[in-house]
Amino acid sequence: MAKNKTTETENSVVDFINLVPDEVKRNDAFELIKMMQQQTGFEPKMWGPSIIGFGSYHYKYESGHEGDAPLAAFSPRKAAITLYFSLSAEDREELIAKLGKHKPSKGCIYIKKLADIDLEILKKMVLLSVKNLNKLYPSN
Repeated sequence: MAKNKTTETENSVVDFINLVPDEVKRNDAFELIKMMQQQTGFEPKMWGPSIIGFGSYHYKYESGHEGDAPLAAFSPRKAAITLYFSLSAEDREELIAKLGKHKPSKGCIYIKKLADIDLEILKKMVLLSVKNLNKLYPSN
């Protein structure tokens, strides 16, 4: 079975963010850290070379593939800030409609900057993601 590329590392979150060339994206990343830390109760950790995650859960699929992943995460990528969540279909549909300017994808949401979205909706998404993952994988 293939080894997961995205695993928790000991790399410095602050050092990683300080390397983000875009000042707005860098400042937004520090704001996201504060908000996600407050919503999850977990310290930020680097997952792989470019994802900042909060907390973790262990998953195991019917196929036998298993691993660990963050309960909530983001990455300040060049094109956009990528937000990683696991929401129920019902919650996802309702909240995405209220989020603001974004591009949705199956497992993540892309935003250009925090000023484009409703931060209260984002906070709710983070809380619901943690709740959903703890329900799906209760051994955490």
